[in-house]
Parts: sequence; structure tokens; C-alpha cells
Amino acid sequence: MALKNKFGCLWTLGLCLVATKSMNVPSYTDKKFIQETVDTHNKWRGKVDPPAANMKEMSWDKGLAKLAKSWSSKCKFAHNPCSGQRYGCYQDFDYVGENIWLGGLKQFSPKSAIDDWFNEYKYYDFDNLTCSQVCGHYTQVVWANSYTVGCAVTNCPNLGPTSTALFVCNYGPAGNYANRRPYTKGQSCSLCLEGERCIENLCGNGKLPQLTTYHLLSLCFILQRML
Repeated sequence: MALKNKFGCLWTLGLCLVATKSMNVPSYTDKKFIQETVDTHNKWRGKVDPPAANMKEMSWDKGLAKLAKSWSSKCKFAHNPCSGQRYGCYQDFDYVGENIWLGGLKQFSPKSAIDDWFNEYKYYDFDNLTCSQVCGHYTQVVWANSYTVGCAVTNCPNLGPTSTALFVCNYGPAGNYANRRPYTKGQSCSLCLEGERCIENLCGNGKLPQLTTYHLLSLCFILQRML
């Protein structure tokens, strides 16, 4: 089946002329791919219900994108084992989060995949911290303190009957801590840090150097892990 998906055969003069069928995927450095990925995350982060008092505006991280590409290129429908090790994936964060989406390449777009993840909200009970079905992708998408994302997609015919997209997003700092809600409920932006400004219900850093402000938050996460 794999060969049938990858090659077409034209018989002429008793010979089978084989031509590869090109199924291009966007590069993780493509500006449109990056913009759609970031915009879709921020759209949903700004629309959570109940509203979030401390939801960070998310931005793109090249290092996380390279990490996502290196793992998606292996065409394994599983989480990167380095994500369970402190500083095992990326030196800027003690742990990184990860979401994975698998589906038909023709139907893939960053928006469609992230929409699927967010739609798991229907299985998540915010007040009771319970999940009736899979909802870990949703909680990572809307984890308030995960302020950076990097994603990549690879064509993995071995993972499906047709050309198949494996879309991986990595997040820093990691979300989905046990027995913790993804954000603090309250009036939008009411718990933004000093120097941040409210941008479509998200705490944006404005013109402040992003890494200077937020790496302090990452340090807090490290200390919480150690307690």
C-alpha cells in the first residue's frame, strides 16, 4: 500500500515508468505557516470560557520549531521522549509541552489542527478539574503561562493509507501540570504583570524584551517543580 501511495505507474513499450508524486508540506520557517499557527493559538486563548485573568499572548520560538521538526521527521505517532526529562529537549526551558496531530495531508492546515485541539474543551470541566475524554491538547493550547510555541509538519505516508500529515507543536514553558487549572479564572487581563498590556484578552508584553520578562516566569516554574 505504501508504494501505491507514493508512486504512479505508466506502462509504455512494456516498461513501467515510475514517477514520484510530490506532496509538499510548508516549512517551519514559512511566514504564512508561522503566522497562522500563532494567530490561531492566540485567537482561542483569548476566547476561553470562563475568561482568563492571566492568559499570556503567545509568540513563535525558532528553537521550539526546530525541535518540532526534528521529531515530526521521524514519523512516529508518539510524544518525544525528551519531553519527560529536565532540559532534555531545549536549553531555554526545564520542560517543554507537546501536542501532536495526525491526519490527511490534503486536509491539513495549522488552523484545522489547532481547532481540533481546542475543540476538546467540551470534555474538560474547569471547576472540577476533570476530563471525560481526551482533553490534554486543549489544556496545553490554553495553558496561561505557556507563552511560546514552535511547530512543524512532515508528510508521513507510513502512518496512514494516504499521504499523512504529522503536525507537532512544542510549547514553553510546559503546561498540563497535574491537579492545576490551565489558567486563573477572572476578568480578562486583570492579572497581567506590570509592563504588560491587554491585547484581545491576552497579556502582551508590548515593547518589552520578551525573553527578559518571561524567563523569570520560567525560573518560577523550575522552582515549583523542585518543591
